[in-house]
Amino acid sequence: MKWVKRMMLIIIGLGITYTALVLFLILSGTKEQPTATPDTVLILGAQVRGTSKDHAYPSTVLKERLDAAIPYLKEHPAATAIVCGGKGSDEPDSEANVMAEYLRANGISQKQILTEDTSTRTKENIQNAQKKRALGNTVIVTSDFHMYRSKLLAKRLGISEISGLPAVSKSSARFKTYVREIVALGYGLLFDH
Repeated sequence: MKWVKRMMLIIIGLGITYTALVLFLILSGTKEQPTATPDTVLILGAQVRGTSKDHAYPSTVLKERLDAAIPYLKEHPAATAIVCGGKGSDEPDSEANVMAEYLRANGISQKQILTEDTSTRTKENIQNAQKKRALGNTVIVTSDFHMYRSKLLAKRLGISEISGLPAVSKSSARFKTYVREIVALGYGLLFDH
């Protein structure tokens, strides 16, 4: 029975070590600072809410990302904003369309916005944005807890000039999103190449 207890302690110890390491990586992404010379501002999508296409609006998480991007885009009007995200089965419109509309309503020129409205995951957001245009010096805008994994995927997809603009997450579901990101980052580190 002693070896069973020992194995359980080893497994628990490895689990705690893994969680601590991944949480450290996630938290390191929350301190990112965007470049002063962006060519592209890549805003990653999140849930869209609403009853119809005409009444679609960004979820709290998506609004946080957009609100972080708007002042930065106004400071850098020569940068192209690419809004990313397709339409989920539970969404009234594509994330990209809702994001573009929100940016326009908050003073960002349509000429500054490109939409990528087919992707369903972070890796696809970045891959499909690369097909839209040469990204150059790229700033990723996403939630603070999502920044490390997003930059990791961007680097793996060949984007060398990359920095981040983390949107501070104030959502009531913060604990749940961090737990989900710990699992997603572990998967991403091992399998998302």
